[in-house]
Amino acid sequence: MELLEQVQRRAMKMIRGLEHLSYEDRLRELGLFSLKKRRLWGDLIAAFQYLKGAYKKSGEGLFTRACSDRTRGNGLKLKEGRFRLDIWKNFFTVRVVRHWNRLPREAVDAPSLEVLKAMLDGALGNLV
Repeated sequence: MELLEQVQRRAMKMIRGLEHLSYEDRLRELGLFSLKKRRLWGDLIAAFQYLKGAYKKSGEGLFTRACSDRTRGNGLKLKEGRFRLDIWKNFFTVRVVRHWNRLPREAVDAPSLEVLKAMLDGALGNLV
């Protein structure tokens, strides 16, 4: 567990009236996400911007689309790389691909960033 997550856990214990709840239940009660989920939320938003062309020069070749006509779910599936070292799992492109491929078609084809954010709130709200 990261240091920042520990600080957030400690701060959540100080809120009166929620002492009897677990950390996850306190987050749900306050309408907040854990730090891990917030990082994923930000990563998915950044991936959306890269894929929609917001960062044309710096994002060129960042993601590779999966070439398959049999895609279920969204039509913009990304290819997952295979690496031998554990260090790679912390890279942005590796962290995002699996979660991006699980998003529904409506989220991937969202016309704007605000629509995507609303859909991500709903999709990530089910996770703890």
